[in-house]
Amino acid sequence: MKKILLFATVSMFSLAVMAQPKVEESTVKFNTEKHDFGKIKQGTPVIYYFEIKNTSDQPIVVENASASCGCTIPEKPEKPILPGATAKIKVQYSAAAVGPFNKDVYIKLAGVEQPKVIHISGEVLAPETAPPAEKPATKN
Repeated sequence: MKKILLFATVSMFSLAVMAQPKVEESTVKFNTEKHDFGKIKQGTPVIYYFEIKNTSDQPIVVENASASCGCTIPEKPEKPILPGATAKIKVQYSAAAVGPFNKDVYIKLAGVEQPKVIHISGEVLAPETAPPAEKPATKN
């Protein structure tokens, strides 16, 4: 009975030690976790670069960047982010569908179980309701 109890205790301790942490402020810091594109014209893709800073003393690898739908395309940095360094995560939204949007982007760091979630939002306007583009000045 003592062996079974000892085995169960050791097993539980091993699971607790192996649990991976969440993204903590002590590891990385984002310039912002939300970006609002405001009102954008339908069919005109928009891009925002989220900045991620390594606030730890070890290099950090962004394993994956994915989105909640195919209309949002994130691109992760290819190289590890060195301690104290900053990298950019490019997020492009297609603006294909008219209406308001709220999309999530998932950033998966190596060695961290839970991805960090960042957000984009805005409103896509039909071309006929979008504000007119600025006209260049003409000479008389």
